[in-house]
Amino acid sequence: MSVQPTAGIDEPEKVDHPSRSDGFVRGLAEAIGGPLGNYAVEVGHPRGSRGGVFWSAARIVLALTCLTLALHWVQKSPCQDGAWQNNIQYTRLCYTDVLALYYAEGLNEGKVPYQDHPVEYPVVTGYFMGALGLPVHALGESRPGLNQGMWFYNLNAVVLSALAVATVAMLLSLRRRRPWDAALFALSPALLVTATVNWDLLAIGLAAFGLYAWAKRRPVAAGVLLGLAGAAKLFPLFIIGPILVLAVRANRLRQALVATGAAVVTVVAVNLPVAIPYRESWMRFFDLNSERPIDWGTLWYIGRYLDGKWNSGNPGDQGPFQWLSNNVPTLNILTYALFILACGGVVLLAAFAPRRPRLAQLAFLVVAAFLIFSKVWSQQYTLWLLPLLVLARPRWGAFLAWQFAEICYFVAFYGELLGASGKQVFPEGVFVLAATLRWVTVVILCVLIVREVLRPELDPVRATYEDDPDGGVFNGAPDAPWFTRWRTGRRADHSDAAPEPPSAGQPVPAP
Repeated sequence: MSVQPTAGIDEPEKVDHPSRSDGFVRGLAEAIGGPLGNYAVEVGHPRGSRGGVFWSAARIVLALTCLTLALHWVQKSPCQDGAWQNNIQYTRLCYTDVLALYYAEGLNEGKVPYQDHPVEYPVVTGYFMGALGLPVHALGESRPGLNQGMWFYNLNAVVLSALAVATVAMLLSLRRRRPWDAALFALSPALLVTATVNWDLLAIGLAAFGLYAWAKRRPVAAGVLLGLAGAAKLFPLFIIGPILVLAVRANRLRQALVATGAAVVTVVAVNLPVAIPYRESWMRFFDLNSERPIDWGTLWYIGRYLDGKWNSGNPGDQGPFQWLSNNVPTLNILTYALFILACGGVVLLAAFAPRRPRLAQLAFLVVAAFLIFSKVWSQQYTLWLLPLLVLARPRWGAFLAWQFAEICYFVAFYGELLGASGKQVFPEGVFVLAATLRWVTVVILCVLIVREVLRPELDPVRATYEDDPDGGVFNGAPDAPWFTRWRTGRRADHSDAAPEPPSAGQPVPAP
């Protein structure tokens, strides 16, 4: 018997209004008259007003995204000329790898990534750097007065900003009934300060297209896009895991395996042209990640700081985190083991949840677990979680608390950089406190999502959609027959262990 899928991402009716559904927004709305009324004229559906026809919710969110990115460009403008004197890149909080690595990776000399110089990033990011950097160098050769670094940064800023706007467009397409959810991404303070710190928006944009393709039930396209995203930054490949786990419960394993196979083939195809002829350069990314010690702001950095309060750090007087800092291979094993355990917990959550979890919920938990236990957590990695949180838990209260923590960390991070440069701004404990706040808020987001998985009636997305608008073939599909039998048998075993209370008139046994 075939099951008709429930309404998916292409049905815009029943549009959600945050002033009604989100307690935090509803409370703020009291200052302007309270939640939107049932007979209010909605943006995009005016009564006799021409202006509202154009300014739909989706267009407002896209415009807000452009505004945030424009403000980001202004915030980074003091560093665009590359004349970083007197630590201006730290005092103005405008440092960006994009400009720094134009010179460090030899692009200013016309060096081809991997062929002429090893690159510390996966190949799609290296290709991207070369595709934009080499034409800028060629233009600079013909025009000696050209500031190549500035041109390279601005060209990257335009393309990365376009990818950010495209990401919001995909979020809007995935949430036609909840267009205001994408405003979390559009108005994110973290996006404002970290959008072009590195090339993470390249992977994020590709991953957003991959999620959209999966929601549209195109597993091959989804696999190719997630593979390209994973070959730019590693984290999009983690989304494949939740797809496979949910596919087992939904009895849709064939489509999930097709997407996985397409992702694997894509990753291999884009890596081979570099891995075979330039193996040492290609291995730079893997070597760097295996050799890197504890990085700033991570769980391990916080622990090492606390160790230093009670131990001298000398051999024989080291705390556990200090010891791990000096034994990087063991640290690597521990971080991987904790991440694998966390992924195992996500599998159990998917199995024991009363309703099959949504794809975005599990994807957020997996990517967040990677960051929580990683030995490296760069400031721009917060962007990885942004689109996933929009899809997983579009609630403003916890989101703003997390973003506040991220901004505190951003400011403290630059203070720490100044301290490392010889200009002490504040004690290291301030930076550690900001890092702890960021770590705790991400853990709290995970707890809240787990709570909504276990209590689906609390899930704001399920209040608008019948099932999982991002699920693709999972959307509206029943659980696999074997899984239903297992769950039914488990309930039966549980009820056998707890006998029903006696019926009326039946004597109650003495304790």
